[in-house]
Amino acid sequence: MPAAADPRLPFLAALETKTLWLATWMIHHANHLRDHADGLKVGGHQASSASLTTIMTALYGAVLRPEDRVAVKPHASPAYHALHYLFGRQSVEKMKNFRGFKGAQSYPSRTKDTDDVDFSTGSVGLGVAQTLFSSLVQDYIRAKGWGGQRPGGQGPGGQGPSGREPEGKMVALIGDAEMDEGNIYEALIEGWKHGLRNTWWVVDYNRQSLDAVVREGLWEKLDAMFRNFGWDVVIVKYGRLQEAAFAEPGGAALRAWIDACPNQDYSALCFQGGPAWRKRLTDDLGDQGEVSALIDRRSDAELAALMTNLGGHDLDSLVEAFEAARSHDRPTCFICYTVKGMHLPLQGHKDNHAGLMTPAQMDVFRAAQKVRPGHEWDRFEGLDIAPAGMERFMAGVPFFASGPRRRKAPVYAAPETLSFTAQPVMATQQAFGLIMHDLARSDLPIARRIVTTSPDVTVSTNLGAWVNRRGLFARESMADVFRKERIPSTFAWDFSPDGQHMELGIAEMNLFIMLAALGLAHSIHGERLIPIGTLYDPFIYRGADALNYACYQDARFLLVATPSGITLAPEGGAHQSIGTPLIGMAQDGLAAFEPAFADELAAIMAWSLDYLQRDGADGDNEPDPATWLRDRTGGSVYLRLSTRPLEQPVRAADAAFRRGVVDGAYWLRKPGPNCQVVVAYQGAIAPEAIEAVGLMAEDRRDVGLLAVTSADRLNAGWTAASRARERGLVHARSHVETLLADLPREAGIVTVLDGHPATLGWLGAVHGHRTRPLGVEHFGQTGTLADLYRHHGIDANAIMAAAHGLAPGRPMRHLRAIG
Repeated sequence: MPAAADPRLPFLAALETKTLWLATWMIHHANHLRDHADGLKVGGHQASSASLTTIMTALYGAVLRPEDRVAVKPHASPAYHALHYLFGRQSVEKMKNFRGFKGAQSYPSRTKDTDDVDFSTGSVGLGVAQTLFSSLVQDYIRAKGWGGQRPGGQGPGGQGPSGREPEGKMVALIGDAEMDEGNIYEALIEGWKHGLRNTWWVVDYNRQSLDAVVREGLWEKLDAMFRNFGWDVVIVKYGRLQEAAFAEPGGAALRAWIDACPNQDYSALCFQGGPAWRKRLTDDLGDQGEVSALIDRRSDAELAALMTNLGGHDLDSLVEAFEAARSHDRPTCFICYTVKGMHLPLQGHKDNHAGLMTPAQMDVFRAAQKVRPGHEWDRFEGLDIAPAGMERFMAGVPFFASGPRRRKAPVYAAPETLSFTAQPVMATQQAFGLIMHDLARSDLPIARRIVTTSPDVTVSTNLGAWVNRRGLFARESMADVFRKERIPSTFAWDFSPDGQHMELGIAEMNLFIMLAALGLAHSIHGERLIPIGTLYDPFIYRGADALNYACYQDARFLLVATPSGITLAPEGGAHQSIGTPLIGMAQDGLAAFEPAFADELAAIMAWSLDYLQRDGADGDNEPDPATWLRDRTGGSVYLRLSTRPLEQPVRAADAAFRRGVVDGAYWLRKPGPNCQVVVAYQGAIAPEAIEAVGLMAEDRRDVGLLAVTSADRLNAGWTAASRARERGLVHARSHVETLLADLPREAGIVTVLDGHPATLGWLGAVHGHRTRPLGVEHFGQTGTLADLYRHHGIDANAIMAAAHGLAPGRPMRHLRAIG
């Protein structure tokens, strides 16, 4: 006796119909009906949205639960917004303003959209990997015994302990061409190392990329690769119509033909329609009796419906496959065969990625959808099911049952100061390790929330002492073999569920996506984590796209990049960073610091532990009147550190000092009223700046020395205050404007750092002072510090020569000729 039909299917089919219509109409409205004063094409990817509509309907309308989190294929953003509009989570105004200012975004965005986006997508591949790392973070949280409690909650497969919040599935909806992105494979390896669970990657296998049709046999490579990494692979290739046809006499031959048909041919036939299908099948299969009869029994329209009834467009097949996978926690890759542009006149055409339906085509499509002019945005227009019936069904859909799913987590008090074992001579990297060690020894509640991670440079970035005390994380305990066998070693690498360090392989993309996942734990999983990630500073470039992605999502983390600059003299140009200070200045959502001394670093880290947790959710995001920075909104922090040991100043790190450090600069030597020259430095070049000021002080009046800890914050405050004054707030003043306010106009400023000179070169523009920026503009090489500083013109003599050029006068007796 055949199984009873799923009673949800008629409602899901109606939901799919409306999602396709609204996504397609939204794009049409934005391109053809809205005013375009700038003449730019708006775009919107009608074909890519159509390709994924059935899959999204099955997931959101039947399978997903509130605890699940989804990264939607970027080009399916219109379908995402349409679905959420149907469920009352998106406004018609946002839909009408798709790709417009403050409208529904081109690609799903946690920070710009209002319809409960879980993971931002846009740079393809990154959202995919984010789901994997978010699943690892879920495991980390659960292993600690954390995670929300909800009455009646269940664990994986519905069998968890009563009252325990269910573990969510981390789901990525992936375009098949997106699988070309290398970061996906880096993430796969990392997931395998950590025993990945509860992750679904759903591949929209329409076999078309932006420019072409994908290579034959890709699915076999994906199948083998995922299985090698311990994933289940579910291939959803045939819909119910096709399966029924295969059961008819001649069906086996039809199936064999479908399996052997090249991707390009299949796509072209999908575009050409029923008559083309009939001719091609007849030509290829000939008169074979049973299969010919199977074809002849169907009209052209029925034959086209049969041949395009791939698994990724069949709700029954999809729901069955997805619901079966909910019964276990193994990572699963679903390869769902689809047609790009399904049900649209663009379907299957190789040029359809950026294609747009014409007004005439839209009129035909409107008629087919039974949508009356003027009722295009009506939620249930054209459906055969009564609106009341749809409302009842949708009210019971599990995913939307509990309302918005953004979570809140408590804020953990950060210490006002951080202690460490200071030494007379030390590097900022060394100081970082000592501060982390003291945190590891402490019983502060916030220390329990710190989780560190590093791409195979844990020891060489001075996290070793932290790891020795707090341990490495794994869901199952694993002893350090060297320790167990009594082999002497500086480090104890014990893995356990209590560990607070997540070790990564040497892939910087994984580091930044892991930081994004950890840094969203408060919102995704409802538990506050304080992520601290370390890497070598030059390799920020290696993961810059993922860093930008993490910040765009408003993830919160402390990034410690060390060592940096040509100060890493013996390593040579491949390991010597130049432009990273500019990344720190330009990257939104990231406050960049480069301290020279240990007490500065301690002040910055203490502030950072609080800053990472701020969100301005109560509307308390007004600018600080002393800096004009909106620090109440919080953000992530980047520390550019060094291995260069510096003699540490003996001074009181009082509140005023700490405030200056955090605000971006303070006077190490305040200029006098007749100042001729100020030297402003940032970072490890401090000894050269101090030396130069000391040597020129006899020959230039009232020389000042400005210690810059954050060019980023100085510049951000200055531009914000300038903008405020332009808008009528005449008393707005930034920290750097206050610092330089008493400097005589005829004074000159020499800026210097071990990095690109543009980092500080703007300081003269604050009050109109002549400025000579010094820094590193070209690749480094091996050598001593003296060799490299002299070669790049950032040693004490170069600073003095620049000062002499800005403030000519009597010869500087200690200035040597520069060869």
